[in-house]
Amino acid sequence: MSSAWLLPEHIADVLPSQARRIEELRRALLDMARGYGFELVIPPLLEHLESLLSGTGRELNLKTFKLVDQLSGRTLGLRADTTPQVARIDAHLLNRNGVTRLAYCGPVLHTRPERLHATREPLQFGAEIYGHAGLEAELEVIELALDGLRAAGIEAPVLDLGDARVLRGLLDGVALPADRLIDLTAALAHKDGEALSAVTAGLPPAARQGFATLMRLYGGADVLAAARSQLPAHRLITAALDDLAWLASHVQRTHPQVRVGFDLADMSGYAYYSGVRFALYGAGASDSLVRGGRYDEVGAVFGRNRPAAGFSLDLKALVELAAPQGPRAAIRAPWGEDRALREAVRGLRAQGETVVCVLPGHEHEAQEFDCDRELTLVDGRWALRAL
Repeated sequence: MSSAWLLPEHIADVLPSQARRIEELRRALLDMARGYGFELVIPPLLEHLESLLSGTGRELNLKTFKLVDQLSGRTLGLRADTTPQVARIDAHLLNRNGVTRLAYCGPVLHTRPERLHATREPLQFGAEIYGHAGLEAELEVIELALDGLRAAGIEAPVLDLGDARVLRGLLDGVALPADRLIDLTAALAHKDGEALSAVTAGLPPAARQGFATLMRLYGGADVLAAARSQLPAHRLITAALDDLAWLASHVQRTHPQVRVGFDLADMSGYAYYSGVRFALYGAGASDSLVRGGRYDEVGAVFGRNRPAAGFSLDLKALVELAAPQGPRAAIRAPWGEDRALREAVRGLRAQGETVVCVLPGHEHEAQEFDCDRELTLVDGRWALRAL
């Protein structure tokens, strides 16, 4: 018999030390996004299911918790991704003509964990630019993501670049049912040659050769040159390779500590992205910390199909890899009714100091803060002294 207080699998409480680190990083990232000109939005956790799963959001169906609204009888969903909501806000509530930069940070819920030890309640931070079709938008969100990783103490991340247009170019003129397309993208992403051969059986030889070649196109800067010589000279493929080269050169010029690589076969989220897609990894990590790119069709279902580029990350996962920080410095003060003491405590807190008042009988208890100073009575006045 299970205990009533046990939490569901892959759901966990966030205890003080980790909660402090998450909150400090959340504030830093939101302030950083504001410094870039992004405006904060807070979409609801709960929406009508058809709104959450419309358009590109349909791929989230299996990830989304559903329930019945007791007021309307309609089916509601708990969001599994915030981007469709932000696209709705841009299309319907703001409806601006020019560029709109929006940032958000809040929990999302997944019916299943994305990987073995992942939480089903990520704390998703994201930033999105609507209304600009040029590569400047992709570069801006990549640079914001890199600044965010640096704030977490991850100084030398790996940037992995790809582009959905490469596969679209190879598929041009090839009839492939939707279920086989899903299998194709999975085989390419996992570099599974046997599965790729099976899913492309019966396709024209040129197409089969193109997909087999694509699966091998991952690695360093030489990947782009190899792609130009080995893939068909299709306009979508050429445009994708040109854009990837431009982005890589700009990132390497301004962020020399970042190692840039390419994986043209990684079609994760293929139905979602319309152009460049990128992922950021910590050194030696197998799971990405950040994912993003261009998704121009995200607002189409809301009646406003306009350019969009952005990224998202899970703050909980990022904090796990962030540079460890010691307890926050604080001031210990006695509890008392003395007016001067209470005024001194209020004054210190107003200056931004953490003042922990020791309640009677709890003088020797440990807590989250590192009390390196003490408020003590000296010659009739309350003053600080080092501990």
